[in-house]
Amino acid sequence: MIDRFGREINYMRLSITDRCNLRCRYCMPDGAALCRRGELLTYEELLRVAEAAVGLGITRFKVTGGEPLVRHGCVEFLRQMKMLPGVEQVTLTTNGLRLEPLLPQLAAMGLDGVNVSVDAADPAVYASITGSDSLGAVLRAVEASADSGIRTKLNCVLLEGCEEQILPLARFAAGVAADVRFIEVMPIGAGVDSRGVSSETALEILRSEWPDLRLTGEKRGNGPARYYASACFSGRIGMIDAVSHSFCRTCNRVRLTSTGWLKPCLCYGEGVDLRAVLRRSPEMLSGTMCRAVWDKPRAHCFQEAAGVTERNMMSGIGG
Repeated sequence: MIDRFGREINYMRLSITDRCNLRCRYCMPDGAALCRRGELLTYEELLRVAEAAVGLGITRFKVTGGEPLVRHGCVEFLRQMKMLPGVEQVTLTTNGLRLEPLLPQLAAMGLDGVNVSVDAADPAVYASITGSDSLGAVLRAVEASADSGIRTKLNCVLLEGCEEQILPLARFAAGVAADVRFIEVMPIGAGVDSRGVSSETALEILRSEWPDLRLTGEKRGNGPARYYASACFSGRIGMIDAVSHSFCRTCNRVRLTSTGWLKPCLCYGEGVDLRAVLRRSPEMLSGTMCRAVWDKPRAHCFQEAAGVTERNMMSGIGG
């Protein structure tokens, strides 16, 4: 599917819940409002959206939350997603707390990748960010995921004051043969009040240990990460720096919230209510999605935060 600016849209981030078992301060701090359960799309409705998306040329899906693995039936839903005719790829983003015991099922179904959110390698810093002392369990899950044969990546948000976590996380990823991606804080939800570190600063820190880091030009997924390689490890270091390095010209994605709001751009609150279409006029689903993609904005405005119209927490948007 092509939008009005000629971009091919072939990737959907599909959220199945706004709930999470962590309270990361930039995503879902204590007191964040939760939707009522009846507002969530059912798994049957989510599969109908995915089927319609495939018919429009969107064949790659990232299942997100909140924390997707806290929703009962998530693994079976992933299996059904993988079985949909025309689906080329299904991957999962998780905080890792419930991941390890589910890995045999995920590997058996052929899940195409797991991204684990880990913002610190120090237990005290991790606890200060997430409200949980579960870092050890998360790191064990990352290692087990990489050992299972599922392509595994660490996602680390570059929070101010956490610069000392960058090298330890990269070392850990190198040791378990996983990629690690460093993500600039986006001015969405609680992120508006979170100061971040730029990708340039992160690269300076990384090159203090791996001076041979070089940009590879590789595509190691469906997202915008720029990947760097070093002779010292088999994985890659990725930078997702939407704030300092806009990638809007090549953006290939849309987002579906757990309540059925289809968002053409993370930056803006505008979109279409697919839940209402599914429950009142399901025959209009494909046409409604097609019009939303056609109207996808040219670019975000993260560098001018006053223009951001999205007001929801990241946990309610889908990460």
